[in-house]
Amino acid sequence: MTIELVRRAGAIVEYHDGTAVDAGLSPRPFLTATSPLGVAVTEIEPEDHRHHLGVSAAFPDVNGTSFWGGRTYVRGQGPTALDNHGTQRSTGREVSDGTVIEQVSWRDVHGAALLDEERTITVRELEDRWEVVWVSRLTALEQDVSFGSPQTNGRPGAFYGGLFWRAPFPAASLRTADGRGVDAAHGSLSPWICLDAEHASLVGVSTNGMPWFVRAEGYVGFGPALAVESRRELPRGETLRLDLAVAILDHSPVRPAEIADQLLDGVRDAV
Repeated sequence: MTIELVRRAGAIVEYHDGTAVDAGLSPRPFLTATSPLGVAVTEIEPEDHRHHLGVSAAFPDVNGTSFWGGRTYVRGQGPTALDNHGTQRSTGREVSDGTVIEQVSWRDVHGAALLDEERTITVRELEDRWEVVWVSRLTALEQDVSFGSPQTNGRPGAFYGGLFWRAPFPAASLRTADGRGVDAAHGSLSPWICLDAEHASLVGVSTNGMPWFVRAEGYVGFGPALAVESRRELPRGETLRLDLAVAILDHSPVRPAEIADQLLDGVRDAV
């Protein structure tokens, strides 16, 4: 199932239930988008990383289950093909006025439920841009839940995992409050990040205070990273709130920090 959230002649933002995704890619709902002028700003199942699905909640290690897809990094072995791919399935959904409110069940390869999620995605049309706000509330069910990343499992620099945006750009220039370029952005606690590509730009913010995972060469992708220096623990019955808001523009913004401030207001107003 595909849900149209915004459409303007030749431009669209859609939410997909992910039920047709191959089991080895960790099936999950995902969002795809263009800019207001129709430039693609997300990519799904690219040849370099088929498990990248536009914008999604993707975690490489949740109690040993991969909700990221593809191979798993194993300490002492490296990337390894394992039968450990989980699934995210909608158990309830409301759609209205560019907003999806969804209940999602996170299940391991054996079908056991690890997490329940309340997910709210809102798309807003502004005069010069579109804004996407994604908020996830993850609750541990029958047991404590531990989130890891390849870095916490032994691969330096590969601390990806969280709300992740895969872009189709061959390359992008990066700006943050801490400086320019990948070195300034990757691992930064900057309140905002700006990616400038040839025909579109993205400005991202999060209220979670997590370091940014960023790639701008080989492929372009970014998101606040959940497990960086150590695993993140979620005790049974407790809830973890994650958010990512992104402004989609057809031009490079002169003052991305001002756009970021407006985005943060939208995140704080989210249900």
